[in-house]
Amino acid sequence: MNNDLEKLKYPIGKCLPLNHYTDEENKRFISTIKLFPSLLKEEVLALSPADLEKPYRPGGWTVKQVIHHLADSHMNAILRFKLTLTEENPTIKPYNEAAFAKLKDYELPVEASLRILDGIHLHWVFILEALQPKDFERTYFHPQHQLSFNLYQALATYDWHCKHHFAHIQLVSKNKFL
Repeated sequence: MNNDLEKLKYPIGKCLPLNHYTDEENKRFISTIKLFPSLLKEEVLALSPADLEKPYRPGGWTVKQVIHHLADSHMNAILRFKLTLTEENPTIKPYNEAAFAKLKDYELPVEASLRILDGIHLHWVFILEALQPKDFERTYFHPQHQLSFNLYQALATYDWHCKHHFAHIQLVSKNKFL
């Protein structure tokens, strides 16, 4: 992949979670999860309808698809956390993100997914703030990667996921791509 396309695909770099994080790092990650819906809403509602239909890179999703993807992804995320907190190393269910992006609900106005994200993140943060350090050591098995991930890693990954897709949207909102 050429370097310019790589920078558009991964504007903040690739996700490389560690095995363990400090309490301070975890607090920062939880803060990202908490603030993300309002930051996203502020960024997205400033865009024109035409901007929502623009891809953030050649061959990439449109801003609208990114927003709907975030709702799908974070619905899966909270379920992964809940399964991990209530079962021993549960096997999570991967999903085909590209196929989801072609479903009819991705034609809905972005406000639908912004509302979903508000509710999901409210529940998610309520759970996260109640967890003890030992809870973050619990794991789930990801069959696509053939690896178990602990909740430290999962939280760091979703911190990255929020920032990663926010940066994609900013490529359009700040006219850094189209």
